[in-house]
Amino acid sequence: MSDEQPMSFMQHLNELRWRLVRIAVVVLLVAVIIWIFQEWIMDTIFLSLKDNDFITFQLLCKYFNVCIPDVPATMQSMTMSGQFNYAMTMSLMGGIILSAPYIFYQIWSFVKPGLKTNELNLAKGLVFYVSLCFFTGILFGYFIVAPLTVYFFASFQISSSIENNFTISSYMSTVISTIFYSGLLFLLPIATYLLTKVGVFTPEFLVKYRRHAIVVILILAAVITPPDVLSQIIVSIPIVLLYEIGILVSKRVAKKNNAN
Repeated sequence: MSDEQPMSFMQHLNELRWRLVRIAVVVLLVAVIIWIFQEWIMDTIFLSLKDNDFITFQLLCKYFNVCIPDVPATMQSMTMSGQFNYAMTMSLMGGIILSAPYIFYQIWSFVKPGLKTNELNLAKGLVFYVSLCFFTGILFGYFIVAPLTVYFFASFQISSSIENNFTISSYMSTVISTIFYSGLLFLLPIATYLLTKVGVFTPEFLVKYRRHAIVVILILAAVITPPDVLSQIIVSIPIVLLYEIGILVSKRVAKKNNAN
């Protein structure tokens, strides 16, 4: 434990309040920057997901001979405040995602004083690894899951006489939630590390229920991807690999625990 005097409940509450204020300020600053460049971000980052020259579709065509035609879909805003609301949502969500390392750092700094010396040693670099896993998941969601999801639903037609004319709210909520949840899924190895450390998980438990976990992973892949087999396989493979990495992490933590 630290040599500092333990803080009272009100001091802890005050410390938490100021850390939340710092997080809010940083998120808002990043959100303002995104707001300033909102048109470029919308056209280049989000609406480009439905174009056949998006990098994911180019690679699929070049290396797997799966060439995607232009998606027959247009965007519209059905309410007076629709575009404004989703410009705000895009800015705030972008602020949260891009500020994630700072948010993780503030959370870690609040928890850190209550940890023992050996726990601090084991948690070295935690903010870096959490940020790395989260942003890897964000990139996976953006370049893999989101374009496949957009293409499937934008190109699906129950009848050729029905046009796909999406509202911007439907499009943006699907894309943003898909990308954000992908980032959270990639925190699986970190969660496994922490749960093994506190004794909730053991390597034997994770190995024993590997098959059950794979079934859950397939269900998750079916939820966050369009209902076609190729997309589900593409999403499932990295998540299964993350589970296997989690087992290796759990074995390493258990080995260190036994050595101590």
